[in-house]
Amino acid sequence: MDPTFLLIGGSAVAIAFYVAWSIGANDVANSMGTSVGSRAISIRQAILIAGIFEFAGAVLIGIHVTKTIQNGVVDPALFSANPSIYVYGMLAALLAAAVWISISTYFSLPISTSQSIVGALIGFGLIAIGPSAISWEKIIHIGESWVLSPIAGMLLAFFIFYIIKKVIFDTQKPFDSAKKSLPFFAFALLALISFSFFKSLEQTDFPQASFTTVIAVTLTVGTISAIIAYIFVNRYKPGKLETDKEAYDSIEHVFIYLQVVTACFVAFAHGSNDVANAIGPLAAVMNILGSGNIESISGVPLWLIILGGVGIVVGLSTWGYKVIGTIGKKITEITPTRGFSAEFSTALVVLVCSRIGLPVSTSQVLVGSVIGIGFAKGIVAVDLKIIKRIMACWVITVPVSAATAAIIFIMLKVILL
Repeated sequence: MDPTFLLIGGSAVAIAFYVAWSIGANDVANSMGTSVGSRAISIRQAILIAGIFEFAGAVLIGIHVTKTIQNGVVDPALFSANPSIYVYGMLAALLAAAVWISISTYFSLPISTSQSIVGALIGFGLIAIGPSAISWEKIIHIGESWVLSPIAGMLLAFFIFYIIKKVIFDTQKPFDSAKKSLPFFAFALLALISFSFFKSLEQTDFPQASFTTVIAVTLTVGTISAIIAYIFVNRYKPGKLETDKEAYDSIEHVFIYLQVVTACFVAFAHGSNDVANAIGPLAAVMNILGSGNIESISGVPLWLIILGGVGIVVGLSTWGYKVIGTIGKKITEITPTRGFSAEFSTALVVLVCSRIGLPVSTSQVLVGSVIGIGFAKGIVAVDLKIIKRIMACWVITVPVSAATAAIIFIMLKVILL
């Protein structure tokens, strides 16, 4: 086998694994941060649960979603005369994104890994060809979503928690109100999960269900979930509820289960989408190395998806605690009802935006949602200093990733060409 192929191919695989590791270390806080912060589950349980669902999402659906990252920002056809330039650009973009994600994780700051890879691809395209290499219309479209999605998450989380507060906590008998309300929340949550799962399958080669079937299954799953929730909450013995605190603690306890289910859903969705940030460029590199031409960019081997899934799980289990602490504890106080509100609103925003074709950052939506539930208690309940740090990191992610990718690309050209 060609030694150059082994060198570049091996380097590409190692770098892509590093990207997946960094995504697991930073982005998986999206799914588990609020659950850990509310003490619904421990950090070890979060790592185990997220690892299972992140990997499942990556392997079952990620193989199809990954194809979209290969040519959305920089058109590979522009490099048909010299495919090696495109290969070095993809390597530079991967490495630049991973370095910036790792730096952000070190400082416990949740960022958008999608922003990192998009910024890195922009940097490569600009230095390799110039502004004409970039699909600026698509970049503007993506940029709009980065602004609007956290605002949508914040408003929706505020609204959901406000409803919980009004129909449960602000009543004369809060726990009795919770017993009546919990089945409705369970219905809404599981119906959403069921519906979104079917919609995710539309992006795959799995057999497609008719709209009637989707609605029927969705309503059935929601109804069964509501019945289970009703049985559970009526069998639950909270003990004495002589004080408001005892009643509130019992309410938070029954919401733990809904929060964990929501976290599993977000982890599955995250794994199915964000594995593309690591594996999309790698798949392009491996296809070109194998055939020597740009036209070969098409399929994504399953072993690459498994590599990305493993990398995400390893990153979560080693450094994931850093950003989980920020999401779950530093922005505002998190309880199971607040964590449920944040996770539920995040899932809704991501689902709706996906259906209208608007790309979003799960990280930004969740941070916006956590801020929203903090505002529901009043602005003093939110740590504005940490929010400013997070937003500053968001703003500089694209230019820093772009500049880093450009520098690495120049270095690779000098060394390898």
